[in-house]
Amino acid sequence: MTAFKSDFLNTLQERGFIHQCSDFEGLDALAAKGEATAYVGYDCTARSLHIGNYLTMMMLHWLQQSGNKPITLMGGGTTMVGDPSGKDETRAMRTVAEIEANKESIRGVFAKVLRYGTGASDAIMLDNAEWLTRLNWIEMLRDVGRHFSVNRMLTMDSVRLRLEREQEMSFIEFNYMVCQSYDFVELAKRTGCKLQMGGSDQWGNIIMGVDLGRRMGTHQLFALTTPLLTTASGAKMGKTAQGAVWLNADQFSPYDFWQYWRNTEDADVGKFLKLFTTLPIAEIKKLEALGGSEINEAKKVLATEATALLHGRDAANEAAETARRTFEEGALAESLPTVEIPRGELDSGLGVLNAFVKAGLVASNGEARRQIKGGGLRVNDAPVTDEKMALSAANLTPEGVVKLSFGKKKHVLIKPA
Repeated sequence: MTAFKSDFLNTLQERGFIHQCSDFEGLDALAAKGEATAYVGYDCTARSLHIGNYLTMMMLHWLQQSGNKPITLMGGGTTMVGDPSGKDETRAMRTVAEIEANKESIRGVFAKVLRYGTGASDAIMLDNAEWLTRLNWIEMLRDVGRHFSVNRMLTMDSVRLRLEREQEMSFIEFNYMVCQSYDFVELAKRTGCKLQMGGSDQWGNIIMGVDLGRRMGTHQLFALTTPLLTTASGAKMGKTAQGAVWLNADQFSPYDFWQYWRNTEDADVGKFLKLFTTLPIAEIKKLEALGGSEINEAKKVLATEATALLHGRDAANEAAETARRTFEEGALAESLPTVEIPRGELDSGLGVLNAFVKAGLVASNGEARRQIKGGGLRVNDAPVTDEKMALSAANLTPEGVVKLSFGKKKHVLIKPA
């Protein structure tokens, strides 16, 4: 393991964040002097960011902790174009109103791990709509477009993989890397930004920005990416039965977030403690060394620390206590995720398949049927054996709810409103 001069790169390397870098030596020298101002771009394609975005947020966190300045760039402009990376078809076009609503919903999450302000290493937030939406088309072609080689663009993964699969790529998507590259140049001029970070799938786009900066006369720019998030078994990380692991509490509750980490594979505990908590490395090494059933204690620490960082210590402790009461005491913890339904639905008989879909525990009636056949669904801790079963007021517990369970660890309360 190479030792760097800067705390920033040493921390990232020790915690497993580094995949590729355009110039380790040059970036290391800048970071050691506190001059590695860096940005990550976040497109506004949904109301919340997800666990993959959290990884790059943590990179910005450690950048700031080492005395360097982070920039969070909202993609108000690039979201209008749509990033083709990793997609087999064109992203759905979103209206300006949708993008603005998503942007407002996303903004608050960054302050969980970054400190904003006017100080030398305080984070700032910008929006690329500020410059991308004001560009004149002909000037853009002459001043920026002339620096791009179509031959080279065709070799980039975001384009090459789509073409190899013989999937159509629209002209607007082909321009995405031009917009992202221009962002880097614009930030270099406006803020002195020198580094762009992102996931490994963004390497091509980031390198194009480094090259555009050289051609347009900026200072030296740098690229740094983090590995694709996968579990020890090789699965892509960040998916659950309910869908994506969102960062906003109203889309993925603190309890669900806690449970997500509690269900980590044994082999991933140390890796995720390094990436998604701020625990010291020495403490992490002790936890990942635990064997047998003791590894479950390390998983609880991971779940609590990761949840505390994003949702606050109180929410993390409440989630941990809810889990303890539910699994260790068999109690019905009222702080379990709750879905309200109109009382009339229960009075008229709510089909059990529909109930599990409404609760977000399964994606469809078909999946619910398959789980019932395998003995995976329970109502008030009793196995469901009849897919035609209907829930009614008779199923309400003394607490006035119906407890739905998928497997041993996923529970949702249905509450008539």
